[in-house]
Amino acid sequence: MSGRLEGKVAVITGGTSGMGRGTVELFLEEGAKVVVADILDEKGAQMAADLGSSFAYHHTDVSVEEEVKGAVDLAISKFGRLDCIFNNAGIGGVSGEIQEIDMDGFDKTVGVLLKGVVLGMKHAAPIMKEQKSGSIISTASVAGLQGGFGPHIYSACKAAVVHLTKTVALELGKDNIRVNAICPGGIATSIFGRGMGLPTQLADQSAKLMENVLDKFQPIKRSGLPSDIARTALFLASDDSTFVSGQAIAVDGALTAGREQRQGVGRIGESMAKQFGDLLKS
Repeated sequence: MSGRLEGKVAVITGGTSGMGRGTVELFLEEGAKVVVADILDEKGAQMAADLGSSFAYHHTDVSVEEEVKGAVDLAISKFGRLDCIFNNAGIGGVSGEIQEIDMDGFDKTVGVLLKGVVLGMKHAAPIMKEQKSGSIISTASVAGLQGGFGPHIYSACKAAVVHLTKTVALELGKDNIRVNAICPGGIATSIFGRGMGLPTQLADQSAKLMENVLDKFQPIKRSGLPSDIARTALFLASDDSTFVSGQAIAVDGALTAGREQRQGVGRIGESMAKQFGDLLKS
């Protein structure tokens, strides 16, 4: 029996860890050929050694246009087409009260979280237009849907990704290209550890610790997992979603369903950071 992505080719940014890594593995299982675009070259090289001929890695800082273009070009040169781009690379980015925002940090945060998505869309679109088909998926966040779930600039960028998804879906629909965003809630990944400045190995280990923190913040009392995002991306990349476009799909255990569900949570980001710090000390 063929997989749901048999014959399809995908580029996944930020694909060496967390939600991206989970999506890479699921896409390969479902028959896709995958190019991972990331900056973690050691991980990328190991994935290339482990995952075989249906996988390729390209060093990509998503804020640099030529590197994003290079990842898309690699998909075409190696695998002959591009059916899906998943603009998933992310960072926590600059934080603090508004009067404290460091502007170099602002530029870096916007470069990854918004410019990186724009560049992925820009370089995928002409190929998909020529094919008259394609799926563009971007990682937004519940922080882009409501206030109080992340730092100011992170939240603003994710809100921009949600709106960009809608405007680009309107433009590309005539070419049979679908454009959607996934808005994760509390997903246990290494982004929390990396945001606290932990080295890569410790940040990866911190993802498991986060499961014990994130199981308290939404009506479904478990942490979100990378596999939850991967399965949503699979749906959006596959032919099961051919009439779904311009949507921002929250994958959050009902976190954003309504005010009553969140009473008593308070400042979620601060609470999560404190509990995470306590776990690391234990």
